[in-house]
Amino acid sequence: MALIHGLNFDNVRGDVYGGITAAVVALPLALAFGVSSGAGPIAGVYGAIFVGFFAALFGGGTPAQVSGPTGTMTVVMAVIFTQFTGMFPDNPAHGAALAFTVVMLGGLFQILFGLLKIGKYINLVPHPVTSGFMSGIGVIIILIELIPFFGHAQISKPLLAAQALPAVATSPVMDALILGLITLAIVYLLPNRINRILPAPFFP
Repeated sequence: MALIHGLNFDNVRGDVYGGITAAVVALPLALAFGVSSGAGPIAGVYGAIFVGFFAALFGGGTPAQVSGPTGTMTVVMAVIFTQFTGMFPDNPAHGAALAFTVVMLGGLFQILFGLLKIGKYINLVPHPVTSGFMSGIGVIIILIELIPFFGHAQISKPLLAAQALPAVATSPVMDALILGLITLAIVYLLPNRINRILPAPFFP
């Protein structure tokens, strides 16, 4: 019996498994995005928690919707965080507070756009533009993550990361590289019979 719109107890087992699976996948994703943004892994975890909470409280999505951190906002946040913390090297907490203010203002603009129903105009954006944008975001994330993959300190700016990549690749930290290769092997080579019970992202 439906209690609230979209809330019922007809599929409790599926809801529990779905929630656990989403949490298992979202946890390493949130940690990685937190590190990529420059705010740290704990910030990524808190971000995932609050995004899920507020999406459930205020969102008008579908019953199957899963909300969490995205690569697009991670890249944007990395630029914002680096810029504002760089403005105040003696007081990075002040720069982080300014970066948080930018994020909150972005959320207010999104609410305003929703009230004005401006979101429907996204249909006018050609598919190649959207596809190219998302592909570019993927390339940026790969460039940012390759430096720590080889065991060196992360570089938040994609251009600097691309320039440093040849030198980093020729002098890897073997412990970090081996750990990264093991992680990739688990994610991509885990047998399906195990992956159906425990998703691969859970193991790393």
